Amino acid sequence: MAVDPKSDKHEPPHDLHRLARESAQQVWLAGVGAFAKAQQEGGKVFEGLVRDGMAIQRKTQAAAEEHLSQASSRVSGLAGDIGQRASGQWDKLEGIFEDRVSKALRRLGVPTAQDVQVLHDRIDALARELEQARAASRQPPDAG
Repeated sequence: MAVDPKSDKHEPPHDLHRLARESAQQVWLAGVGAFAKAQQEGGKVFEGLVRDGMAIQRKTQAAAEEHLSQASSRVSGLAGDIGQRASGQWDKLEGIFEDRVSKALRRLGVPTAQDVQVLHDRIDALARELEQARAASRQPPDAG
């Protein structure tokens, strides 16, 4: 049994059923009213939500594009640095390889490009001397 807040008397059970029915009726009517209001203003609310969503989407796209641009710049910078480092390392490796190959060729007695050039220069000088000697032997002796 329920107690009436205005009095200390207990209400009979049939009054409780009536109160519950009236309360349920009021909740039902409030729900129907809310539904009707939502139908009337639903289009306006929906359009407002779409506008708000579009505004947020534009902001997030702009922010994402900015972050993507910054990230792209950073990656390009890192790629350039890595390329320079790799090039420097490759140059060092190439120098080491050339040194080792030249040492191995010297041990085997293979002449260097400089040695070959000295021989070419010497051959050219000897060829000129030989040509001069031949030219001198062909000339008739002086009638002196």
